[in-house]
Amino acid sequence: MTQGRWRRAGGALWRIVAVWAVSTATMAALAGILPDFKLQSDSGDSATRVALTAGIGAGVFGLLGALVWPLLVRTLLLVPAFVLAVLVFFLNGSLLILALRLIPDGRGEANPETAVVVAAVMSAVASATGGALAVRDDNAYRRRLYRLADRRRVRRGAGEGPVTPGTVFLQLDGVGHDVLLDAVGKGLMPTVAGMLGGVASHRLTPWRTDWSSQTGASQLGILHGSNHDIPAFRWYEKETREVMVSNRPSSAAELQRRAVERTGDGGLLTLDGASRGNLFSGGAGELALVLSVAARRGRENRSRAGYFAYFSDPANAVRTVMSFVAEVAREIGQSTRARLRKERPRMGRGGLYPFIRAFATVVERDVVVTAVIGDMLAGRSAVYADLVAYDEVAHHSGPRSRDAEKVLARVDRSLSLITKVAEHSPRPYRIVILSDHGQSPGETFRGRYGLTLAELVRAGCGLPVPRKAGRTHSGAEARSAVRAALHRPVEERAEGHRAPPRRSDPIVLASGNLGLVSFPDVPHRMTAEEIEHRHPALLSTLANHPGIGFLLVRSEEHGALVLGAKGARVRLDELAEDGTDDLGPLADFGPGAARAVRRTDSFPHTADIMVNSWYDPVEGEVLAFEEQIGSHGGLGGDQARPFLLSPIVLSAPEPDGGDLVGAERVHQVLNRWLREGNGPQVPLALEGPDKGRAPATDRSAPATDRSAATTDRSGSGDPTRAL
Repeated sequence: MTQGRWRRAGGALWRIVAVWAVSTATMAALAGILPDFKLQSDSGDSATRVALTAGIGAGVFGLLGALVWPLLVRTLLLVPAFVLAVLVFFLNGSLLILALRLIPDGRGEANPETAVVVAAVMSAVASATGGALAVRDDNAYRRRLYRLADRRRVRRGAGEGPVTPGTVFLQLDGVGHDVLLDAVGKGLMPTVAGMLGGVASHRLTPWRTDWSSQTGASQLGILHGSNHDIPAFRWYEKETREVMVSNRPSSAAELQRRAVERTGDGGLLTLDGASRGNLFSGGAGELALVLSVAARRGRENRSRAGYFAYFSDPANAVRTVMSFVAEVAREIGQSTRARLRKERPRMGRGGLYPFIRAFATVVERDVVVTAVIGDMLAGRSAVYADLVAYDEVAHHSGPRSRDAEKVLARVDRSLSLITKVAEHSPRPYRIVILSDHGQSPGETFRGRYGLTLAELVRAGCGLPVPRKAGRTHSGAEARSAVRAALHRPVEERAEGHRAPPRRSDPIVLASGNLGLVSFPDVPHRMTAEEIEHRHPALLSTLANHPGIGFLLVRSEEHGALVLGAKGARVRLDELAEDGTDDLGPLADFGPGAARAVRRTDSFPHTADIMVNSWYDPVEGEVLAFEEQIGSHGGLGGDQARPFLLSPIVLSAPEPDGGDLVGAERVHQVLNRWLREGNGPQVPLALEGPDKGRAPATDRSAPATDRSAATTDRSGSGDPTRAL
């Protein structure tokens, strides 16, 4: 035992010395390259003296980074994440200036601009050196993980930690079932391939979304068990005269409240759970980058605690910011290549988009993955995290583009890291990988026909059409995360309206290839007869347009009607539930289309006219009413066919072998898996005035899980600090 401790101490000392030596060499080299950075007196020094000065400066800089940096970041925790990321460089430079001033005889000197550059380079080199040494010594890496986990167990007083398995749910936003299989077949995702190949450890199951195939509807159903009355990504509610937007913090909070009230339980993660990078909390006590709480202020709001967990390490911060810059350059290069090659379909990717993409593929990924690792090392019972990188890139580059494939390869590396950490966590973990929807390719409606859906609706109503319609807002989840990080509200307007419309004008909203038309001056859902009386040409104009697949309207005489080209009118109640005899306009959309449309028709806030775009079943293409060449939100193609990748030790999603349909059903499956592991039990509803609120603990849960629920709630912590 004593010999082993001496060996470990010697190895740790060797790594410290190695990092210090490389940092010293880096500082000395920079002093020779940069004119405004020096490590010698005015009269000059020998090479030995310069090396000694560099060694002192590197050592002091490293010590200040270890002692002072976490305090600085904690002080700045309330600063928006983007601002903090920029401040990283300047704070690091300030620490370097302080370190240089502590060198004896005043031999260290640098102006502020040069100090920022030197500090960034030194932090990156030190981080790379430490990481390389850790990779070479697998035993040391394993010991550090165990040591960190042991410290966490001691801190929360949980003895040896829970022995029942925990569960980590990793959502790959926007990755369709077939896209995943193609990526595995091309060798882009070796981690997933390892789960499915050879002696398979996981089973892959496709599932079908509801008509609203987007994160707001799917994730609310998965985490809270209900996505009732979510007809699209955005919709107009007549009684409040407001547009609800799934990724607006205030709307997300209201949707979560409605779901909890409807189901009577707090969510999938109520007991000892963690929610990372999601639209909704799932009832978790540990939150980071969760949109439904982003609008809150106060100590109870820990939606951005993950930023501190990650940026508390200056090396992490510098590495992420440098990766951010590299990703911006990568996007500019890829978009330029697409223009030069005249690729089709193609959309504009200028403005702020390169920075939004970099936030999704770098900052959000790094913070969420680090938070998940911290949760696993803390032994939490259930973790649900959303990785949005692929979804953001696929919207603008296409779901099967080279750009999107490269992102999938980087996502797979994140999955690999998490699975390796599971081997060293204080409890066994079952890793479930799933997606909330897929994406369907195709050019935009506007790109093919030269007008937007809003312009087509106004023309059908006999209203003047503006020469230049306003651009629709992208439904990409990363855009809302950026706004939340900047403390900026998500603003939404009806498509095609630059100024507030007259109260009698139709409000047209787009959600991928799903469009919603509402007449705000009519307090109820208008019937087909009322619409035709007011605007005789509108329904026929829409139904007969080649870019539109079908309409859903409500008839006073016939109930729900599906309208299509050439006067096709099918009563929705005549179609079979399983879609085996889908007729007319729904025929191309496959089994389940009638069920999905029928369910949406029952929602209180379904629009007066629901419009689904044209769909080509051979090519799998749709026409987005937003500015996206990879879209989701309606029916047609891969967008409605996500996947569920689960360990085979868990029961089959549908024991009878039937289809897995709807996000609410996925919630039931995930909840069952938590019970199978003797893990957290989702609390039942309370009676009385507290109905709909989950109790703080569940007395039916095993003692080990109840003790785990008392874990440190100061944030996930940053495991890389101890590595």
